[in-house]
Amino acid sequence: MSTHTEEAPTSAVATMSVPTLTAMVVGGMVGAGVFSLPARFGVATGILGSLIAWAVAGTGMLMLAFVFQNLAIRKPELDSGVFIYAKAGFGDYAGFNSAIGFWASSIAGNTFYWVFIGATLGGISQSDSAVGDFFRSFGDGDTVIAVALATVGVWTFHYLIARGVRDAAVINRIVTVFKIIPILVFIVVMFFYFDAGVFADNWTATGYGDLGNLNEQVRNTMLITTFVFIGIEGASVYSRYAKRREDVGKATVMGFLSVLSIFALVTLSSYAAVPQPELANTRQPSMVGVFESQVGDWGGTFISVAVIVSVLGAYLAWTLMAAEVMYIPARQDDFPEFLGRENEAGTPITALVVTSLAVQGLLALTLFVTDALNFMLDLSTSLALLPYLLAAAYALKLGLTGESYDGVSAGTRRKETIVAGVATAYTIFLFDAAGMKFVLLMTVILAPASLLYVKARSEHGRRLFSPAEIGLFALIVAGGVIGAIGLWTGRISL
Repeated sequence: MSTHTEEAPTSAVATMSVPTLTAMVVGGMVGAGVFSLPARFGVATGILGSLIAWAVAGTGMLMLAFVFQNLAIRKPELDSGVFIYAKAGFGDYAGFNSAIGFWASSIAGNTFYWVFIGATLGGISQSDSAVGDFFRSFGDGDTVIAVALATVGVWTFHYLIARGVRDAAVINRIVTVFKIIPILVFIVVMFFYFDAGVFADNWTATGYGDLGNLNEQVRNTMLITTFVFIGIEGASVYSRYAKRREDVGKATVMGFLSVLSIFALVTLSSYAAVPQPELANTRQPSMVGVFESQVGDWGGTFISVAVIVSVLGAYLAWTLMAAEVMYIPARQDDFPEFLGRENEAGTPITALVVTSLAVQGLLALTLFVTDALNFMLDLSTSLALLPYLLAAAYALKLGLTGESYDGVSAGTRRKETIVAGVATAYTIFLFDAAGMKFVLLMTVILAPASLLYVKARSEHGRRLFSPAEIGLFALIVAGGVIGAIGLWTGRISL
């Protein structure tokens, strides 16, 4: 196995150590998603279904984590893994769509974060006082005052990140530590309230109503389990800042294992004390209501503070990643040149501006969406599937062809090929679980975004599409047209 440890390229920004890269992975994944787990699982399944769901998601996402680790070793020269892996394996246009998919996923995820903060504030006080009325005005995070607060937050973070990636990364590392502690407190305290009768009733939850068969229950949890893991590629995205290339793989796997344990324990500890129907009907962020139901009002306030800190930290990490994934393709002539501009602090400023404006646009859309919180969560997850699929498929291609495996044992190559095959199959399964609605919505975004690709190709006098890429472009445009018609006629609801 290659032990090449080429130093990462330097820039105006200092390199990051393994702990910092790991903090970026954990910071990207442990965000609002973990605080929504009790209700999202409660509405879909019981304990048995949740155990199967975490086993499936954990195995699939661990294979993806290993894919990113293996790609970092086999292809150490590739920066910005989500984009470059798709480009290296399947051509420029596939790489472009991978980058757009990841960027758009981050935008939808960041919008979800602001909606989640608004929903958290909306549930802080239920009193009949003026203070209570103020907090209730935030509703479920999709009211005018919630959008106004989110707007202030978007541009405050924009200013912070514009000062320099290093400053933002240090803050994210600190925030990661402070948001993990309340989650661990929740897990420990909830197990102290363990109720054997409740746990037994929640095992299959069949006595509480028809949740469908076990297969349906597990499928209904796939989007939330995937959403909470988005960020597994975080260290790979920041590969150009790593002190050593092999640090990227270490940070990815370390971050994954830490977060998987947290997610599974949050789910099980909730089922151990609260009946499934109550979990299903708990308003989001459901961890707040669950904890408050066991320990009193102080518990709700305690977790609410953790929610806000956690979400702000994750927003920081996702915004950094989104800007990077527009900046790197622009520097490599796959996005228009204007997206590759930096400011004096070394921040990809134009990409950051476009990212912030896009979040602002989706925040305005939340005023008209029926269930803004869950819609943004599911949209973000669906968009992330494309870059994950292409990265896994590229790793599978390397294993099957033997490219980059010179001097590597046959056993190692076989093992890594199997890992990539499982990861590829898992992401295909997730597309099926997401459903046609979100696949079409993805093409609605990818189709017009292809104009950026056309502009970039024309700027550098390159051929627009290869014969195979023409077919891919036609497929995306056809999906976009069908999706747009569905939205116009109401067959696809938001």
